[in-house]
Amino acid sequence: MSRLYPRGLRPRLVVVFLLVAALSALITATLTFRQARSAILARTQHGAVDDLRLQVDSLVSDLPPDPTATDLRGFARELDRASGSREWRTAVSRDGGPLIGTARIGSSALRTATKSGDTTFYQRVEYTGGPQLLIGMPVTYRSRGEDAGKPSGLVVFAVLSLDGERADISALITAAWAGAVPALVLGVIPALFAARRVLRPVRHLRAAAEKITSGALDTRLAVVGRDELAALSGTFNTMAAALERDAAELRRMEANARRFAADVSHELRTPLAAMAAVTDALDEDARSGTLPPETADAVLLISDETRKLAGMVEDLMEISRFDAGAVVLHLDDVSLRTVIRKTLQLRGWREPNEVITELPDDDPRIRVDARRIDVVLANLISNALRHGAPPVTVRATASREAVVIRVADSGPGIPDDVLPHIFDRFYKADASRTRSAGSGLGLAIAMENARLHHGTLTATNLPGGGAMFTVTLPYRPSKEDPS
Repeated sequence: MSRLYPRGLRPRLVVVFLLVAALSALITATLTFRQARSAILARTQHGAVDDLRLQVDSLVSDLPPDPTATDLRGFARELDRASGSREWRTAVSRDGGPLIGTARIGSSALRTATKSGDTTFYQRVEYTGGPQLLIGMPVTYRSRGEDAGKPSGLVVFAVLSLDGERADISALITAAWAGAVPALVLGVIPALFAARRVLRPVRHLRAAAEKITSGALDTRLAVVGRDELAALSGTFNTMAAALERDAAELRRMEANARRFAADVSHELRTPLAAMAAVTDALDEDARSGTLPPETADAVLLISDETRKLAGMVEDLMEISRFDAGAVVLHLDDVSLRTVIRKTLQLRGWREPNEVITELPDDDPRIRVDARRIDVVLANLISNALRHGAPPVTVRATASREAVVIRVADSGPGIPDDVLPHIFDRFYKADASRTRSAGSGLGLAIAMENARLHHGTLTATNLPGGGAMFTVTLPYRPSKEDPS
């Protein structure tokens, strides 16, 4: 059923227009037909009754006062001859007796209705031979001396064929259809024109909405007329202007926020470097036992927090470079196995207690920015160890189309409400956890580095438990690769 129903607005408008036109034509034709049919039949009935009355009045004076059956048969025969073009057949009944004549009246109701009174009755019936008009006319003496104006006891019955009238009505129906069909066909033209006039502003509105969606917030519509569509165009322009103002304000605020983060990170970098140098020296004294225990604990705490703050500042500066578009890839030919092994060695992650590696035997050489891939892997593995559970499995595969690195942990997995936001900046799954071991930017930086390589980074939950991060990089053959 849905396939038969037009989906576009234009065909719907055309169909509705034609349906309304067809319904209007049908109602008009029906009313016209009924009026014309009633008029045709009424004219035939009245004409036949008047003609029959005229002939009866002219011939009844020839009947004797007490007519016999032979007289009545002759009277009916004379009426038949006087029918002319109406070609009726008549029969006469006296005092409710049998019918005498050529007509056969099958309607008992008509005979019953004419037994009393002097009113003429008629009835339309449908027989196998076609439609017929039955007339029952009581005869009243017009000029018989003292009997003038009195009922004679005679009733003349007449049967007329309505085949001619039925032919006229059929011709009327054919003419109505012959006029309605071309009218509907011609109605397509104004329907298409009306649909075009109605849909033109809608098409303009759709095109403008698409431009707004693509970022052209200065798009406006021409407001023509004073109808509802013109009001809709005006409302669209108001909305577009508000969006443009809000977008400009958001861009300004975002630029200020990025500039502020970059400036603050840059300003903090120098004092943090000095603080880190001092805390490193104090760490040696605290760990060697030359400081009192309380002082040593305080020094170690300050040293740890200083390193966290320094890492957060570095992450903020890295994000600022991404936002400013100032990051440049330094591609080099490296071994896939070497990149992963180096990441583990630099962080001191042990195999197989903390990390399990599954690397390709052929050790393909790839062309990537090794430092940025190291950042991606370090963030993913540290995140898996911190929020998941060891051991963390690092599985790498390489083909002629892509290099795929999967990092999976053995923890409970990522909650479903957290998964869509896992790569958002500063996102915390637990709002009550105000502090964490990281800056909240690690996964966001990993995502940006993957995009910088024209790759992808996705997160899913494994069916048996645990989370898995998948890095997919387009394969760039090294210069040493003959392919």
